[in-house]
Amino acid sequence: MTIGLGLWYLSWRWNASLNQDALVFSVAVAMAETMMFIGTLLFFYNIWDEGDSEVSPPPTSREELGLEGTGDIRVNIFITSYDEDVELVADSIEAAQQVRVPDRVKLSIYVADDGNRTAMRTVAEAKGAGYIQRDENRGYKAGNLANALFHTDADFIVICDADTQLFPEFLERTLGYFRDSDVAFVQTPHWFYDIPEGQPPETWLVQNFGKKAQFLAPIMRFFMRNRKIGRDPFLSSSDMFFDVIQRRRNRHNASFCCGAGSIHRSEAIFSNALEEQGRMLQKTEKRLGFDCAPQLLPRLDMQPFRYHVSEDIFTSLQQHTKGWRSVYHPEVLARMLSPWSMEASVMQKLKYAGGTFDIMLHSDLIWRTGLPWQTRLHYMSTFWSYLSVLWIPILFLAPMVSLFTGLSPVDAYSIEFFIHLIPMLLVNELAVSLGCKGHDIHAGRVLSLTTFHIQLRAFIQVLRGQNPHFPPTSKDPSISGNTRHALPLLGALASMAAAAVFGVWSYSTGSPDHSASLVVVNLFWLGLNALAIARATQAAFWRPRLPDGTLLHSTS
Repeated sequence: MTIGLGLWYLSWRWNASLNQDALVFSVAVAMAETMMFIGTLLFFYNIWDEGDSEVSPPPTSREELGLEGTGDIRVNIFITSYDEDVELVADSIEAAQQVRVPDRVKLSIYVADDGNRTAMRTVAEAKGAGYIQRDENRGYKAGNLANALFHTDADFIVICDADTQLFPEFLERTLGYFRDSDVAFVQTPHWFYDIPEGQPPETWLVQNFGKKAQFLAPIMRFFMRNRKIGRDPFLSSSDMFFDVIQRRRNRHNASFCCGAGSIHRSEAIFSNALEEQGRMLQKTEKRLGFDCAPQLLPRLDMQPFRYHVSEDIFTSLQQHTKGWRSVYHPEVLARMLSPWSMEASVMQKLKYAGGTFDIMLHSDLIWRTGLPWQTRLHYMSTFWSYLSVLWIPILFLAPMVSLFTGLSPVDAYSIEFFIHLIPMLLVNELAVSLGCKGHDIHAGRVLSLTTFHIQLRAFIQVLRGQNPHFPPTSKDPSISGNTRHALPLLGALASMAAAAVFGVWSYSTGSPDHSASLVVVNLFWLGLNALAIARATQAAFWRPRLPDGTLLHSTS
């Protein structure tokens, strides 16, 4: 119904509603709406149906997993670290040691320390884990993993970040999928167990303003849709992505690796690296016009995971183009920490956007012939969602432009306009709510609206040829830099308030360009945008509570 009503709306929009008196503005908004609708089609394709892979029991022999030779199935757990607290990694080592090991499986645990720290070595050895270091940081996390792979030997590797704590049943629930010899990796959900739960309005009001302020609680509950104040301030919850998007991509072999909480077949990793190395040599020889392999090969890194800021999705896409399969296991089998500062949250989003734009613009992976069209469409959906940075600003600015100038993106805010628009919006809301199984669909919309300036920054960096690279995401509580990152949002709120005041004032003074319908409709869209931005801006003023119950007020 949404697809049909959307096509009906856009047909009318382009053929009967363009404002000839403000044609450039009107066409720009109509084009942005069209791009959004294409994104909606790709999103619906992404989440159309679930297709979970059948869970198999743990293997009892190497032969069952398509492995040569006899003996045990060798599994290594790599806990990657750079500058994280030693105690944090120690907890991850202890959790890995609690993983139940199926019969005929030999498990080894290693700390892959890119920081080359004596304290980390001491803790790893004290906990009974292996310690792998390197003297330089080429390739970032992917380079760290490559170094660990070259210094160890295993049939399968489990990737953990410094804060990843595996559950005891991890291997029991994932190894069986590799009975299919074409399966390259299995990805499990990311569960951030430390996301702040927030407080009911009554508790928050009493704590901050005293008991006399309790009368405001019902009003706050209404406008906040009964959400708790301070819950998930940085919108870090990944339930929607992992339980809906990743899970439903599995039906077309399009779930990609997300790093931590994944297990990989070593054969697939090295086979992919060798093929990509050969492809790079062929390109170089074709460009130079002679056989340069003897000179170039010794200098060419073999990259089991692509040296890239988004090494996980990059390597997944490479493997999918070569016929390898992935499996998404929807059961939570590990827990990890979320960003606890606005600085960390912004850097994480900048990293995701920069890596995705770089793959999209500087690689040919999406167009390789080995990639089935069904899988290609899923990856295109991911890329398209990031490209929305080009048209979301138009839709965001449109109400303000109308209120400041009196120009309308439609010929008239007539009954015909509402007949075409409102059914599409209502049915779309119903379709997305049902399709997303009750998860918070508004958080993604808030993020797309309030982070487009971050994504635009990443897009420009990639267009300028700058290699995207960012430090690891900090998981420590901090308020340092929060206000600085909130300034663009606060500036947007101030501009919206000014547009609202100017629009109402112009109408009240009889401006011929500011009709009642223009002011009301644009105030409605302005209000929705302002609520989204206000929700994101709260993160700048959120303060984590320390173990003693006090609020964090310093930058430590």
